Amino acid sequence: MVLTILLTALALLATAFVVMLGRVARKRGTGAPGPESVILGAVTNFFDTLGIGSFAPTTAWLKFRRLTPDSFIPATLNVGHALPAMMQSAIFLVLLGVQVDPMLLVACIVAAVAGAVVGAPLMVRAPVRLVQGVVGVALLIAAALYAMSNLDLMPIGGTATALEARLLWIAVGAHFVMGMLMAFGIGLYAPSLILLSLLGLDPRLAFPVMASACAFLMPTTGFRYIRSERIDLRVVIGITLGGIPAVLLAAFVVKEMPIEPLRWGVVVVVLYAAALLLRSAATNRNVPTA
Repeated sequence: MVLTILLTALALLATAFVVMLGRVARKRGTGAPGPESVILGAVTNFFDTLGIGSFAPTTAWLKFRRLTPDSFIPATLNVGHALPAMMQSAIFLVLLGVQVDPMLLVACIVAAVAGAVVGAPLMVRAPVRLVQGVVGVALLIAAALYAMSNLDLMPIGGTATALEARLLWIAVGAHFVMGMLMAFGIGLYAPSLILLSLLGLDPRLAFPVMASACAFLMPTTGFRYIRSERIDLRVVIGITLGGIPAVLLAAFVVKEMPIEPLRWGVVVVVLYAAALLLRSAATNRNVPTA
């Protein structure tokens, strides 16, 4: 019953999101996306489905190639990856959702969405320097998490399909904070997976939780971000168009592959992008909000 409600809500949310994105893109006269953003969406969402995360590598590439201004990055991430994330959520709910405690699943989704509702207006009004600094620090954290994964320093996790009440409240509170931070472009996948594993959840079952939390919170922030001036809709549409088929390919054709070498490559790129963002935050003084 819970899965049916979630899948129906996802379908309705995706429909409304596509309609609004298309309407705003037509009103602004947004042109066709370039091949680079389509390829970027395909690559990052392919590996996102396999568990590597999409926000950090996308941020690194956007910064490295200067595809968007720094202050556009959080909105571009949340809107561009929203529909691929909804596709991932639907897949993981169908494949693994029946094994997860419905209370844990729904509570983490609601908490993440509530956090995003709080975080989105803060991001829209935040000074550019603050956005640069927050995203730069987030990239440093992401690089550390990728390195820890490759060095087998991440928590192994347990075999539980549910959490006791005290641990459930910890998970809910943490997902509220992660939802807030995701509005600033800080990915939820890695910290959610780590937290739930530390609390004893079977790591496989973290996928429907974290994917669904993202799938519901990203359009929640996205409806606001689409109308803002701090967004590049051409890049957004490219990421979306490349991302959706890549999710299907990763989930149903490839399923799993060795990604350790890729993670080390991502660490290098992400550290470089973090250094650029933090340098910009340190040198850009008196930058007005947008």
